[in-house]
Amino acid sequence: MSASDIIKDLKAKKFKPVYLLHGEEPYYIDQIIHYMEQHILNEMEKGFNQTVLYGKDTDMATILNAAKRYPMMSDYQLIVVKEAQDLKWSKETEGSSKQAEFVQNYFENPLSSTILVLGFKYANFDKRKKIFKSITKNGVVFQSDPVRDYKLAQWIEELVKEKGMKIAPQASALMAEYLGADLSKISNELEKLMLNISKDTTIDTDLVQKNIGISKEYNVFELQKALAARNVLKSNQIINYFADNPKANPMVMVMANLNSYFSKILKYHYLQNKNDAAKELGVNPYFVKDYEVAARNYNLNKTFDIISLLREYDLKSKGVDSTGNVTDGELLKELLFKMIH
Repeated sequence: MSASDIIKDLKAKKFKPVYLLHGEEPYYIDQIIHYMEQHILNEMEKGFNQTVLYGKDTDMATILNAAKRYPMMSDYQLIVVKEAQDLKWSKETEGSSKQAEFVQNYFENPLSSTILVLGFKYANFDKRKKIFKSITKNGVVFQSDPVRDYKLAQWIEELVKEKGMKIAPQASALMAEYLGADLSKISNELEKLMLNISKDTTIDTDLVQKNIGISKEYNVFELQKALAARNVLKSNQIINYFADNPKANPMVMVMANLNSYFSKILKYHYLQNKNDAAKELGVNPYFVKDYEVAARNYNLNKTFDIISLLREYDLKSKGVDSTGNVTDGELLKELLFKMIH
């Protein structure tokens, strides 16, 4: 089940006695839990029947003793265990001890009037455990995986669409490049941005740059465009800006973006059918022309050379094979010269 499927069932009052929400991406886990806390019980019911616990401050015995209670003046009680990854799962849920047997028995026969939610974040739950199989059988298991880098722009566009608004492809790509894969951060920035504009306004790069604090002319997105066109002057202007503003443009981010960009250019060279470029590269069709231009300006051998340079300078930025106290800005300038010439 997807997060939207789970929330759809919750809205329809289709509850399960146990929910295991696990995975490396916390955004959807937090989203589901927030909905449950706000909507399963009304304000009067919450006082007696809604309990929030934290994994590091509790144990399975405490959780399940609470889960075995019956609700007061309500059809359900809701127990939410946040940061459930901090529970002592191996000691308390596995083996032949009475404690493990007590835990296993509950998840085999959970109380139908209790909705027990386990928010297990930043990692995947061990699917080999008996408890996992029991929850899968009697409850809901949701795995929240990170969104791949090449799908971030699409994810942003879909999120904006859900809010009843529109965003230009360039703007979603710019946000994806600068905010990275932290979905909560992206969502928060979009919420703040959308508060300041009308529903019929299309979010463009100017709005993104103005509201999220990205320089309009000097950003990784513009650097990619300048490099694609082999515009030496513009590329140098942007790199000099990065060198003067290292906190806003850390080398690790610049290198990661350039590596991703030139890896796609390399892939473009090998495409048999260039009409499938958008799908194969995982980019919006709007940007395919940029890769066409870049592939013309950087032949296959040069693209290979640039990817090797990026790896070399990534190691240098981490202190490997570097000479003296060279700054990240100096390394970027040196790298850019070798890339273009």
